[in-house]
Amino acid sequence: MKTSPSLHPQTVRVRILATTDLHMNLRSFDYYSDTPEPTIGLTRTASLIREAQTEAQAGGSTVLLFDNGDSLQGTPVGDLAAEQADKPHALMQAFGALEYDAIGLGNHDFGFGQDILDSILSQAPCPVVCSNVHRPGANEVWQDQAVLTRRVEVAGQQASLTVGVFSVVPPQTRNWESHRLGDDVRIDDILTCARTKVSDLRSHGCDVIIALAHTGLGSADPAPNLENAIIPLAAIEGIDAIIAGHTHLTLPGKSHAGLEHVDATGGMVHGTPVVMPGSAGSHLGVIDLTLTATTEKGWSVAAHRVELRPVSGADPAPEDPSLVALFSDVHSATRKQAEEPIGHTDQHLHSYFSFCAKDRGLAMVAAAQASAVRQNLKGTPHEVTPLLSAVAPSKFGGRAGPRFYSDIPAGVMRMRHVADLNIFPNELRAVTVSGEHVRDWLEMSAGVFNQVKPGVQTELVNPDRAGHNFDVLFGLSYVIDLSVPPRFDAEGRLVNPAYQRISDLRFQGHAVTAEQRFVVALNNYRASGGGHFPFIPDAEIINVPALPIQHALKDYLTGALPTESLEQGPCPFHFAPMPESSVLLKTSPKAMRHLADIAEFIPTLAGTDAEGFLHIQLSL
Repeated sequence: MKTSPSLHPQTVRVRILATTDLHMNLRSFDYYSDTPEPTIGLTRTASLIREAQTEAQAGGSTVLLFDNGDSLQGTPVGDLAAEQADKPHALMQAFGALEYDAIGLGNHDFGFGQDILDSILSQAPCPVVCSNVHRPGANEVWQDQAVLTRRVEVAGQQASLTVGVFSVVPPQTRNWESHRLGDDVRIDDILTCARTKVSDLRSHGCDVIIALAHTGLGSADPAPNLENAIIPLAAIEGIDAIIAGHTHLTLPGKSHAGLEHVDATGGMVHGTPVVMPGSAGSHLGVIDLTLTATTEKGWSVAAHRVELRPVSGADPAPEDPSLVALFSDVHSATRKQAEEPIGHTDQHLHSYFSFCAKDRGLAMVAAAQASAVRQNLKGTPHEVTPLLSAVAPSKFGGRAGPRFYSDIPAGVMRMRHVADLNIFPNELRAVTVSGEHVRDWLEMSAGVFNQVKPGVQTELVNPDRAGHNFDVLFGLSYVIDLSVPPRFDAEGRLVNPAYQRISDLRFQGHAVTAEQRFVVALNNYRASGGGHFPFIPDAEIINVPALPIQHALKDYLTGALPTESLEQGPCPFHFAPMPESSVLLKTSPKAMRHLADIAEFIPTLAGTDAEGFLHIQLSL
């Protein structure tokens, strides 16, 4: 905007507050264990929001509050809220109570289907922005950009500040949620969309442009259809501030230290302020902008500061009492529904050692998938084809921290335990693949591990590879050799063709041949290309009825589905022996109760790190 000469030189301060990847963590509560959880929850983030708003307003700053998507799905309370279409949606009510200025969408927000999403978003108290997802012919409940006008005081006079907002999601969402999106839904490239939106918003006279970018920090180079596009996005001229998300990491912070063009300490990428506020309400993102009025250019950003405020720590944020009251009914209803008994387990199910030993909970999910698929193969040519089941851990620590593991004691199993073992409502799928494809599948899965060299202390799991891409194929047995580099990179590209980590691959004791055919039960995320697994283009889809995997697991536990033998027996994989070598496993301190499960590795406790993870040294 242009300002009158009488206002020069003057400044205006703008404070941008941001949440992202809430995943319906409304209360500071873990519904899987039915216990309070002080490190998460919008009720605690809300206290930080109100405090930051009060600070800014006292200092004369204009305050803007945004959410960056993936907020509607991810906990039992989110599932219940989606089912109760006739009731006000708790999160939309909270966004209204906290006076959000705009909300963006994330890939998981499309996971309930378009009708439910439309119903929820129709209750939004502020603009819903999603710039690169298009539904031709649909009456969209979101808009492709928002222009916000705020009155500001400059030298005792009122002036107008115009803020443009656009929002983008990874184009891969089209594949990940293909079962929920119509055939005509189009998702544009992030960078192409952003350039167009910057131009459009500038033409509307916007003084400041903010990107709600549901994408993480990945490649430094611009390329078509990047999933994690923040670094080249920040290089686009005209974007003044970016709210990042999707990967559940934090910025500022050490998570992104060493990346090209990134000031991880200051929260800047290509000199543009970027904040990434973790997940589950763990942090509030704060970007402070100082704008200078100039005759030639109107307002321009003269200075900026980026900050993360955690809800836990030395001075933990209290739960906001007004939101606690707002969420009271849905919180109580969720707890009641989650307590429904549905079965029994004779063994303690936990995911503390998913990356090195048998995860009994994972085996149970694999068995449920296989049992459901087997019922649909009867009377078809695939009935006699060997059946496998591919599963990956849902809760494995990682970016979510040491609290994020399954821990289900022996005894009664309840609905909350079903959700705990498979936290997102993925649907069951089945494919046929060759033995060669199975081997590539496992090679890609084994990429989650670091290469181990004798005498060098190495962390077992590479933190830059997604733990939910560690597929275990139940029904097989195989050996993983950690002495060699991974065959595929995180994008599924063959980078080390001379090496193979997978050996002694067997089905029912017999070596798997390249031409052998298998039916594999798996979830829709993997079947539609999630994780960049190289077998996907050649897999043959078998039509099976749409069935949420949580429902299949419930049916399996209640006896509605027959038991599967692949649930029994040892862990499908084990590591090739490496004498004089060891690795460091990061897990929850609660894992100390279960060290007998990994006795073969001669575990040695190596202390707890600053994040709260227990380190265990494993001998290979």
